[in-house]
Amino acid sequence: MKKYRIEPKYLYRDTCSLIITLIAACSFLYVWIDFVKVHNQTGHLLGFGNIAMSFLVYTGIAVYNFSKQGAYQVGAARRMRVIASEVIALFITDFLEIFASIAIVGEFRFFFTFMGRYFLLFLMQAAVCGIITYPMISIYRKYFPPLQILQVYGDYFTGEDSKMNGIPYKYHVGESLHYSVGVDKIAEELSNYDALLINDIPNPEKSQLLKKCFAINKRVYFVPSISDIVVKTSSDLYLFDTPVYFCRNRGLSFHYRVEKRFFDIVLSGLALVILSPLMLIVALLIHFEDGGPVFYKQERCTIGMKHFWILKFRSMVVDAEKDGRPHPAGEKDDRITKIGRFIRATRIDELPQLINIIKGDMSIIGPRPERVEHVEKYCAEIPEFKYRYKVRGGLSGFAQVYGKYNTTALDKLKFDLMYIEDCSLITDTQIIFETFKILFQKESTEGFSEERQERIMNADVEEEEKKAL
Repeated sequence: MKKYRIEPKYLYRDTCSLIITLIAACSFLYVWIDFVKVHNQTGHLLGFGNIAMSFLVYTGIAVYNFSKQGAYQVGAARRMRVIASEVIALFITDFLEIFASIAIVGEFRFFFTFMGRYFLLFLMQAAVCGIITYPMISIYRKYFPPLQILQVYGDYFTGEDSKMNGIPYKYHVGESLHYSVGVDKIAEELSNYDALLINDIPNPEKSQLLKKCFAINKRVYFVPSISDIVVKTSSDLYLFDTPVYFCRNRGLSFHYRVEKRFFDIVLSGLALVILSPLMLIVALLIHFEDGGPVFYKQERCTIGMKHFWILKFRSMVVDAEKDGRPHPAGEKDDRITKIGRFIRATRIDELPQLINIIKGDMSIIGPRPERVEHVEKYCAEIPEFKYRYKVRGGLSGFAQVYGKYNTTALDKLKFDLMYIEDCSLITDTQIIFETFKILFQKESTEGFSEERQERIMNADVEEEEKKAL
């Protein structure tokens, strides 16, 4: 049996995680001791037991939030995503610590005192952790090479290898073999690699390779099919002498629909109040730039494929689609206004959809509403596309958090089904925090390339010609 050993890169990542945690916990401890020295008249909170308890409570909250937000993924995620995760985790931890501290002290009158102290603590922690994390990730990338991956492909080449090679510090897809060479040949070549990438091959061969990799302890990457996603959230049934999975397929429960609607109304209402000054400034800038309308309305589809008019801040010139046909925005599209480039990059153009949420057309989290003509086209090409309309369309969702502006319809569908099959208020909250992180990722706003845009336009022309015939 192969002797277990700790890989250096995991030891390094664990050390980085420990350092980040200690920075957060020790800085809190300094602020806490300073508070009890000033405000605790009896001095009982300065005892070792109380200090240790306060330290452990904060550390426990911090570790949970760092883990949940992905702040410990030094070397495993993009640099700005890790730093953004740390900032969000620290904010949540320091906010929760306000109430934990009040409970320990036993006096609510210190609420604003704690809020002020912990806000300054958060700013300091965020700055220090961000400064330290940057070189941590650089060191990781320098001394720990990317995973070497063998690709096995089928008759339909999906291009997953180029996507993985797009993260060169983490993955390198080397040799590619067609699945027809056989499992034995693939296993022989795999001995020279760290992992296997299965790129759209028939299910029998895919099953054989998965079992082979399990036997030899090799990690596997593959794109799930729609049926894989449905089965992923199945439950175990232990009523027979045979393992059984079952999928409930019952849709959203009544109590979750009520909770989600209440969540949407309260959160979107608060967001409208808080963000109203920003929205007013943006509206004025849009109007003063070219004198055109502030808002842009577009017909979209939501739950049950119901049509509604989505609201956005106008980011393109007036009559950008005056011929009545959709024209995807390119990466350097001259139809986008100056203020439009900023509000598209920061997602501010989506804020008027808070009104759609209050009206009930949309939810805060859910599949992104598509244009009516796109829905008709996608449903014709991918019949399962209609499954995403089991729930209300959302302001954000899995596809927006983990995909890109130009992610394919099939990949967006898979992301949306992953959400629909496992949705909850906890999942919704997590997606909200993930949405803040993507503001730091340029690639998430990547538009259609000129080549791809030309193919889309040519396809539309061909379709019009067929109708004419």
